[in-house]
Amino acid sequence: MTDTRAPAPPNLSPALVALFAFACGAIVGNLYYAQPIIELIAPDVGLSQTTASLIVSLTQIGYVAGMVFITPLLDLFENKRLILITLGLAFVSLILSATAQNGGLFLFVAFLTGLGAVSVQMLIPLAAHLSPEETRGRTVGNIMGGLLTGILLSRPLSSFVADQLGWRAVFFIAAGLMIAIGLVLALTLPQRRPAHTASYAALLRSMASLWLNQPVLRQRSLLQATMFGAFSLFWTAVPVELFRAFHLSQSQIALFALSGAAGALAAPLSGRLGDAGHGAKVTLFGLIGAALAMLSGTVPAVVSILSLMVAGIVLDACVQLTMIQGQRAIYGLDPHSRGRLNGLYMASIFLGGAIGSAVASPLYGLGGWMAIAIAGTVAPLIGLTLFLTRERKIATSPVARW
Repeated sequence: MTDTRAPAPPNLSPALVALFAFACGAIVGNLYYAQPIIELIAPDVGLSQTTASLIVSLTQIGYVAGMVFITPLLDLFENKRLILITLGLAFVSLILSATAQNGGLFLFVAFLTGLGAVSVQMLIPLAAHLSPEETRGRTVGNIMGGLLTGILLSRPLSSFVADQLGWRAVFFIAAGLMIAIGLVLALTLPQRRPAHTASYAALLRSMASLWLNQPVLRQRSLLQATMFGAFSLFWTAVPVELFRAFHLSQSQIALFALSGAAGALAAPLSGRLGDAGHGAKVTLFGLIGAALAMLSGTVPAVVSILSLMVAGIVLDACVQLTMIQGQRAIYGLDPHSRGRLNGLYMASIFLGGAIGSAVASPLYGLGGWMAIAIAGTVAPLIGLTLFLTRERKIATSPVARW
């Protein structure tokens, strides 16, 4: 069954899947390049230390706004054109970031940067559309592995480039990468014209209907929000812990962050297990594994650089395990609404992540790493409770198959 007016290819080639994965990783990195170098950016553009924290917040808000207001257009307009337009917006915003001379402009451009990064959430549903049901989980898993790698590598890469070439070079290089990706995608992406004829306003209204009428979407969104909340909590607080408790330099902390990329290997595995019918078991394993990874930090005697590294890798892997199963579940709900379903799902996840990042500093100030570990353990346990009380009923219903 297809929801396009022109027949879609029966499957994505391995080369195109690899391109999707690389593109998603490179584009999502735009959301995080500023985070480790805020202290370099702020004095140069005239932002106070308090105001500077808005850079990351506005970027995330722009990304969520894009998922809510732009991704529904996937179900209305030709997908390839939308992807290239948002990539163009990403390029412009990065150039403006690299050349901004005042804080107000930089903050506005941070919002635009998040808005432009939403092309990631267009590529993933497009890949799902172009993949048959029996390999959809594997395809999405491979692409999500690239996305997580981009999230985890963007911070250390930004630190290294800023150290060597200055912070503005980070954004110039990222802008050049957007041009290169845009050219390649323009030549290789297949076209997809959705069958929807509804108005944009009607599509936005339908998002509320989708949320209310799709229990799988609600449950998976809330569950994954708890997981991404723990993920953001950990990676926001762990650089502070490494600096204060273990006296690591900025370059050493960047190397530590590189280790977390190993967790991206779980994404393709999760997709394959989901395709084989083991989605519920993978979800359960991911939730328990994330809680245990954070729980290890509640025992001060075992907290070390190595234990934190292991916890980060395990947490990242578990987040991927559950995220892929969630995407696989929601993509099977309604092929005609995948853009909107994905927008709601990812917006919920990143709101959870924003909460995790926002509470990290206050929690660390109140109770150090112990407070972070406790909160990080509680978050996936909330998700586990959701799964055990409601998700299994949905999983055994004829509406959804995990």
